[in-house]
Amino acid sequence: MVTPIFRIFDYQKACEFYVEWLGFHIDWEERPAQGPLYMQVSRGDIVLHLTGHHGDSCPGSKVMAEINGLLAYHHLLTQKDYPFMRPNLKKTNWSDKVMQAEVIDPFGNRVVFVEACG
Repeated sequence: MVTPIFRIFDYQKACEFYVEWLGFHIDWEERPAQGPLYMQVSRGDIVLHLTGHHGDSCPGSKVMAEINGLLAYHHLLTQKDYPFMRPNLKKTNWSDKVMQAEVIDPFGNRVVFVEACG
């Protein structure tokens, strides 16, 4: 298993994006008294680490995540009241048999959800 690490700067914004809008769950959080937040969020088989520590990751990272039911998931996202992102659902540039929806978090990190479509 590979677990991407995304840099975040604000806990509330991260929760609003990943938990409230994308539907991830907080698996655990580590909050040292003298250190930044480090946490794991997941949705099905997709697992991400979110960190406030400057040495763990650079803002603007990107990950591709395979998902079953991308059409339904995309519909769910566009029905929610999240004013900062309205992802498009489209075929990938590299295959007309793969659909994708890309989202960008408030910190510049990107998650590209993909699914083979017949």
